[in-house]
Amino acid sequence: MVSALFNRPISIPQSSAFSLSSINFPFSDLQYSDRLIHFGKMMMGAAGCNSGDEAALPLTSLNHISLICRSVEQSLDFYQNVLGFFPIRRPGSFNFDGAWLFNYGIGIHLLQSEEPESIIVKAEINPKDSHISFQCESLTLVETKLKEMGIDYVQRTVEEGGIFVDQIFFHDPDGFMIEICNCENLPVIPLPVGDPVAGVCKRVSCILKQQKQPQQHVAPQCLSPAIHVKEQDSHIFCA
Repeated sequence: MVSALFNRPISIPQSSAFSLSSINFPFSDLQYSDRLIHFGKMMMGAAGCNSGDEAALPLTSLNHISLICRSVEQSLDFYQNVLGFFPIRRPGSFNFDGAWLFNYGIGIHLLQSEEPESIIVKAEINPKDSHISFQCESLTLVETKLKEMGIDYVQRTVEEGGIFVDQIFFHDPDGFMIEICNCENLPVIPLPVGDPVAGVCKRVSCILKQQKQPQQHVAPQCLSPAIHVKEQDSHIFCA
């Protein structure tokens, strides 16, 4: 997929990183995204709603995320050898230190902080912190690899409508959180325009209830309860 990048072949180095199947962003696969957008428009049309596409920016996909680092070298090692990204050419006209990496259809752009001592690394792993999430086929293998690498992590299991999602959270060298999950177990269900989005998630249980009550013209009030995780007294809301 990336062999023609910069019109030169790229040799992807072998590493001990665990295998990530895809990044968990809605626009990581354009064909899937197109189908999802089409499905969403059909749903909104059936509900008599306007999509508002005319006002939205004409975006096509997620290109990269940019991270400020205390040490580009340490972050480069982490994203290569832990997450399996590989370095790509960075514009030589930049007059600041950094590095570019690529894999799973997304770029990671590392920027050297001008004040690295000002970056406070978080010690606590909080699943509700800002994070980037990657889809993975084997969470068991991820756990094994993280233990071998000596990387601290937190595990969660989310249940929604009888569907279970396993999640593993850990930090990069600068305290930015990474999630590895099998989140694709949860179907992506577009909400018609006008439906409440903030607050409690409406996912599978809502759709199942609607499917069981096709004769009703008024949509049922089917706000699902908070999503419970395995650890006692812990909750994850729409993470």
